[in-house]
Amino acid sequence: MTVPDVSQLVLIIDDEEAVREAVSDILGFTGIGVLTAVDGVSGIDLFRANHHDIDLVLLDLSMPGLNGADTFQELRKIDPTVKVILSSGFDEAEATRPFVGQGLAGFLQKPYNMKDLVVKVSEYMGR
Repeated sequence: MTVPDVSQLVLIIDDEEAVREAVSDILGFTGIGVLTAVDGVSGIDLFRANHHDIDLVLLDLSMPGLNGADTFQELRKIDPTVKVILSSGFDEAEATRPFVGQGLAGFLQKPYNMKDLVVKVSEYMGR
């Protein structure tokens, strides 16, 4: 996959197609480029190939195969400074407990509220 010609880039790793499409559309309207991955393995591959261009990763916690926690660990092996916002339908305290002290940038509750999504992503991208 080619990296879009934009000044800022988010990698979305989520197994739900509707989520990937909606977030891509919303962020696209704000001028943020998006790469998408359907699962942890393809997300890691995309990140490995493009990590110098990716400013932020929006990572789903619950995915079949490689889950969000394992994917997060692999992303950190590639780039220990990667900014990752975890997303989940679970309660924030419960979802983020395994990530305490591991450098998680933030949390975004599912289902997404468009305004919250744009504000949170912009905040962590320094916009």
